[in-house]
Amino acid sequence: MYRLSKIYIIGFMGSGKSTTGKKLASCLSWSFIDLDKKIEETAGMKIPEIFSEKGESFFRTIESETLRDLVSESNTVISTGGGTPCFDNNMDFMLESGLTVYLRLAAGQLKNRLVNSSKARPLISNIGKDELEDYIHKKLNEREKWYTKAAITVDGYETDIPALYSLVKKWIQ
Repeated sequence: MYRLSKIYIIGFMGSGKSTTGKKLASCLSWSFIDLDKKIEETAGMKIPEIFSEKGESFFRTIESETLRDLVSESNTVISTGGGTPCFDNNMDFMLESGLTVYLRLAAGQLKNRLVNSSKARPLISNIGKDELEDYIHKKLNEREKWYTKAAITVDGYETDIPALYSLVKKWIQ
């Protein structure tokens, strides 16, 4: 097995990708990159602004470009956006260039995490609280075919960082 030097954390919005990514990077003594933050730096605007002013298609293009710009990074954990794996062959790119970890949560768990943060999340900003779980369930079903390609799948509800660290260590050495 070749040595992997990049880990991509994937999962639905609100699954804890950034939090888990930071903790895992710390355990590994690696760098951490939040892809959404990198996109904001590149675009010079916040993600909700990109969606409202330029549209989702523009966002997905810059997201894919930014992801590929990170190919030379090593010893780095990268948290992706919830839709990142689902567009422009990004999942295949991540599978080829690093280790992928999927943080899996049920729609109800995600709704509880997202219900009060919809304004900061363009895809759910116009969805009412009563419709949110149905929307999440539908989107999650659409995205599972990409998410489940990940090398490692873990419970995203209460992610056991030491257990994840042990799993990851087996892959990267």
